[in-house]
Amino acid sequence: MNPYILATLLFSLGLGTTITLTSSHWLFAWMGLEINTLAILPLMAQQHHPRAVEATIKYFLTQATGAATLLFASTTNAWLTGQWDILQMSHPLSTTMVILALSLKIGLAPLHTWLPEVLQGLDLTTGLILSTWQKLAPFALLLQIQPTNPLILVMLGITSTLVGGWGGLNQTQLRKILAYSSTAHLGWMILILQFSPSLALLTLITYLIMTSSTFLVFKLNKSTNINMLATSWAKAPALTTLTPLVLLSLGGLPPLTGFMPKWLILQELTKQELAPIATLTALTALLSLYFYLRLTYAMTLTMSPNNVTGTAPWRLPSLQLTLPLATLTTMTIALLPLTPTIMALCIL
Repeated sequence: MNPYILATLLFSLGLGTTITLTSSHWLFAWMGLEINTLAILPLMAQQHHPRAVEATIKYFLTQATGAATLLFASTTNAWLTGQWDILQMSHPLSTTMVILALSLKIGLAPLHTWLPEVLQGLDLTTGLILSTWQKLAPFALLLQIQPTNPLILVMLGITSTLVGGWGGLNQTQLRKILAYSSTAHLGWMILILQFSPSLALLTLITYLIMTSSTFLVFKLNKSTNINMLATSWAKAPALTTLTPLVLLSLGGLPPLTGFMPKWLILQELTKQELAPIATLTALTALLSLYFYLRLTYAMTLTMSPNNVTGTAPWRLPSLQLTLPLATLTTMTIALLPLTPTIMALCIL
């Protein structure tokens, strides 16, 4: 792609998210989401592969549906209450419609079915943008809405953690596994959103760090399915030693960074006298943990096939920058001891 066009698209991507993050009016928020969607479509379709084009069309249709529902809900709210302000959304009908529209845009269950298919059709770099940056704008809007019916967020959260764990069990494609992982993590965030917005934001930040780290590891190894992970030893032995820790951090095992948000969320749910929901959510995390352990096993405890086709990629050095990967991997593994500091900063 022409570097000038790429720079324009990336600038538009940043602009769309920034407009949504800084807006207090529903029309501006909608406009930012639309700019965001339109900017990423050429990046998704740049491979000129039938699967990439198919993924782009699926993504466009789902995002357009979400944006249209959002616009309809905000117009309905203005009609019923006379308010266009995001923080003033008070009518139960429009609030529910907005929550469902934003759930569709970020891929919460049961509105998640487009996400694994779209992510599977993209390369790892665009998949990284889709799994991280594209979640920011809709999540910022969700943070500002005060739901009139708290049950809807709890149901969306539990369904997402359950479906995210269950759906990833039978997958062999890494991008689909990461898509289900994304749905499960977003479920944890939505579950705690109404009780502690700052904790939901902390969970989002740790999710962004861990997911970016995982995508960059797979990109360095040029791995797209579980079998290709077995060749990692010959490409980057040191990184292959650390990757299981990154994957287990995504699963939420102590003493890794991923344990921090899960621990704090379960604590907060128990404080809110929702111990059964906390127990159920903790059990759904075990489903996700299983497929992370599967990836760990494939990467570290299996021998790769030593045929000519298998050894060819080993001789090609990767041109990927390693500084972002090193920084994110360190943060993914080692942030848990800083929990008290982070809690003090977030005023949890």
